[in-house]
Amino acid sequence: MSFLRNRAGIILVGVIGLAIVAFLIGDAVRLGTPFWAAGQSEVGEVAGEKIDIESFKAKVEMNEANFRQQMGGNLNPQMSSYIIENTWNQTISEILVQKEVKRLGLEVGKTELNDMLFGKNPHPQVAQAFGNPQTGQFDKTQLNTFLNNLSAQPATDPIHKQWNDFLASIKRDRLFQKYVNLVQNSLYVTSLEAREDYNQRNRLANFSYVSLDYASLPDNKVTLTDADYQEYYNENKNRFKNKEESRSFEYVIFDASPSKADSAAIRSAMTKLASDFRSTTNDSLFVSVNAETKAPITYVKKGQLDPAIDSVAFNAAVGTVIGPVYSNNAFKIAKVLDVRMSPDSVKASHILINPAAEGGAAKAKAKGDSILNLIRSGSSFAQLASKYGTDASKDKGGDLGTFGRGAMIPAFEEAVFNGSTGDLKVVTTQFGVHVIRIDKQVGSSKVAKVAVVDKVVTSSNETQQAAYSKASSFLGSVDNAKNFDEKAESLKLNKLVAENVTASQSAVSGLDNPRELVRWAYEAEAGDVSEKVFELGNSYVVAKLTDVREKGTLPLEQVKKQIEGQVRNRVKARMLTEQLSKALSGASSIDQVAQKVGKKATPVQNVVFANPIIPGVSQENKVVGTVFGLAPRKLSKPIAGESGVYVVAVSSFSNPAPLTNTVNQKQQLSESLQQRAQGQVFEVLRDKAEIIDNRIRFF
Repeated sequence: MSFLRNRAGIILVGVIGLAIVAFLIGDAVRLGTPFWAAGQSEVGEVAGEKIDIESFKAKVEMNEANFRQQMGGNLNPQMSSYIIENTWNQTISEILVQKEVKRLGLEVGKTELNDMLFGKNPHPQVAQAFGNPQTGQFDKTQLNTFLNNLSAQPATDPIHKQWNDFLASIKRDRLFQKYVNLVQNSLYVTSLEAREDYNQRNRLANFSYVSLDYASLPDNKVTLTDADYQEYYNENKNRFKNKEESRSFEYVIFDASPSKADSAAIRSAMTKLASDFRSTTNDSLFVSVNAETKAPITYVKKGQLDPAIDSVAFNAAVGTVIGPVYSNNAFKIAKVLDVRMSPDSVKASHILINPAAEGGAAKAKAKGDSILNLIRSGSSFAQLASKYGTDASKDKGGDLGTFGRGAMIPAFEEAVFNGSTGDLKVVTTQFGVHVIRIDKQVGSSKVAKVAVVDKVVTSSNETQQAAYSKASSFLGSVDNAKNFDEKAESLKLNKLVAENVTASQSAVSGLDNPRELVRWAYEAEAGDVSEKVFELGNSYVVAKLTDVREKGTLPLEQVKKQIEGQVRNRVKARMLTEQLSKALSGASSIDQVAQKVGKKATPVQNVVFANPIIPGVSQENKVVGTVFGLAPRKLSKPIAGESGVYVVAVSSFSNPAPLTNTVNQKQQLSESLQQRAQGQVFEVLRDKAEIIDNRIRFF
């Protein structure tokens, strides 16, 4: 009992501690996520607001879909990275502006929202979504029809969420404009500022200078001390502010690109395939099975095929097999299926019938045949198109306008280009059943129907294995950073450098899609060698992390190499300033100063303060600034510029005519300020906000 009494406090604390841990673990088990893994589903945090990965991915996917719609084709890694980066910046801006808007009490009320939908000047997104396809103007009837249909749908229908998201989007855009307008309207240009800007752009200075270039002093004659570095660093600390973490690494590449033997093997295989191509009776199936690039077989004009095929196909007999030919890292064989004269363009009309609305493809085809018979019996094509058509052309009597080859899908194109003016046809495509009328055919030129089979030249297993073995052998012989350098040098490997790579970076020189390597760099510590060989396209890579630059002001040691040139010029400036100071002693003119240092004074005409460039030299802000603060015919003190140390003497100033009306000048300056404001306000908000970026975990 004495033992328990003496240690009761310790025991009680221990029991309570175990109970808390058990509670947390039990809670985590029930929720399915360990408490120590909190935040693992967060892609980042902006000003205290967390961004979960699912909502962020949804935004990325939506932006990718928009990008594909606008640009077409598949997205490569660089495009995907660009979209992710844009989505991230968009998300940051939305959060920061929303916080500012809330802080300022800005809102979009019901009346204002209604005006954005139905007012004289509807929101651009509304006008675009409910625009008349013929006039391009906002169609209020379309919007009302949509809203009436929406109200008839159950609340669980996804269309309600889409509409609410749309409304939130246009409200967010209006709040953004309000905020920007508030900032822009707070900017003001005074008459004094307008006159000063006018003078800076129009007052001319004529002067002469003597300069001693930094290059005139050999680098080996200059000794740099720690104090020199520290002085420069202290005066320029703002230049070393790292806005986001970056990492640098060195890497060696073991090339696994296709060898000559690989290329020869693929050529041999394509030669054999050409023989089979000649004898096949099903060209479409042959292409579908053997071609790497799956494309429909259609008629093409001269110049549209690969040059090596194009030069033969249009004069070859039907059935001729061309190739194999090598082009764009692939071997190709082609079979000429037909050569004929064909219209250059066609004007056509159609009535599109939707199989889904008709109860299936067979019923849609039967309806198309019935409509065709009505037209042949004298019924108006335009009226039938307006009545039965299901696409936008129905409002124009089915008129599709005039188009060339390649504008329509293959089956439709075959029907209109291979027919005659006045023909009526029923054609089925992936869009539905088309009742087609060929209204007019224009021009005539030779076209060819050519089936093409291609095989990209890729590395064989033997080539890849040989490169991988070399990379593995190198990695196995390396155990630290110093050893990495020694082994690379002994094997005469070209060591490449990737400097200041950011977490979201998608491109590294010489590497194909290096995201896996970048992720490793952000998990490693300086001096680490990669624990595995990275396979990046046709390359095997081994890397060493050399530097980690944290977000914030970089320490002197990390920028020492970067600023060495500027520090050396500063030391040279002190030495050259001493020479020019001696030359100034007792001198009364710029020519006397020049003579003492063995130089000639160089005259300069018509320099303005707003464009501080010395012709034939460089931009010299300090020098030109000194000129405009100097009295005529007075010698300046030595000026440490960008390319050397200068002494200047002003010959004369040419003043512009007095600015009598400042209105236009103020307006120009104000417009320039307002244009910059929109971008700069976000930079300020972003710099002030605490932003945590975890994207590298997920992308």
